[in-house]
Amino acid sequence: MSGDTCLTTTLCPAAGPKPKTCSFKVGSLGNKYVRLNVGGSLYYTTVQVLTRHDTMLKAMFSGRMEVLTDKEGWILIDRCGKHFGTILNYLRDDTIALPKHRQEIKELMAEAKYYLIQGLVDMCQAALQDKKDLYEPVCSIPIITSPKEEERLIESSMKPVVKLLYNRSNNKYSYTSNSDDNLLKNIELFDKLSLRFNGRVLFIKDVIGDEICCWSFYGQGRKLAEVCCTSIVYATEKKQTKVEFPEARIYEETLNVLLYETPRVPDNSLLEATSRSRSQASHSEDDEGFELRDRVRRIHVKRYSTYDDRQLGH
Repeated sequence: MSGDTCLTTTLCPAAGPKPKTCSFKVGSLGNKYVRLNVGGSLYYTTVQVLTRHDTMLKAMFSGRMEVLTDKEGWILIDRCGKHFGTILNYLRDDTIALPKHRQEIKELMAEAKYYLIQGLVDMCQAALQDKKDLYEPVCSIPIITSPKEEERLIESSMKPVVKLLYNRSNNKYSYTSNSDDNLLKNIELFDKLSLRFNGRVLFIKDVIGDEICCWSFYGQGRKLAEVCCTSIVYATEKKQTKVEFPEARIYEETLNVLLYETPRVPDNSLLEATSRSRSQASHSEDDEGFELRDRVRRIHVKRYSTYDDRQLGH
């Protein structure tokens, strides 16, 4: 038999007492084949392969360390043998084809660290970094879990913010026939916008608010507009919740927040264009010193409508 070979089998636990082990020095074996039992997996290889690199295996098989053998002469290594064949291939060729899955690469890297094979550790780390970059999400959408978290997130963001609140469980009435479809359309539009404007706008979801479906738009830390998509309607002496899908209005307000893609430096012309005074009737000298109040455009669908022109209970 010529060349380096390996034989991999899995040993089943045998009944009866465990084999006795003894100390065994292999410094004088040269290029002889040695038999390895690595966690129940059996391998054949040579001392030359095991001592090619300055690793723990070289220390074990160059006489600097004692190794243990069983009564049949197999050298025992108390490690998982799943990736030991890959370890041997790296020692032979200085390169290997790494596993495809991240978990297996992590397992192989753990074994390489144990045997102090730094070159293989570096290969595994580089592969894991490449896979991380490959599977990096296109955009991340935070989900609000508390009002304080929402406040901190909006205040700390250097980008405009678009928030969708959807909380179907908050409704105590039944839904109209097309409300579920419209709610789904709002969620789908949110996903499309978050992909389209990723990097320019921070999109967040809220599932704990009072409304059932409501869009909010923020620029430079303050709310600019709100589009509420729900209303209550009456039909045959019962209340129902109606969910709208004002697609054009949502697109318009999303484009409006792009005007706030600027550093947080006061811009008087922008603030003046998007704010209104406390009083629209007078432009006298007495009014020259008052502060401008931020304007929030709240666009609500009609809150109460009737199919039969009657209120509930009339």
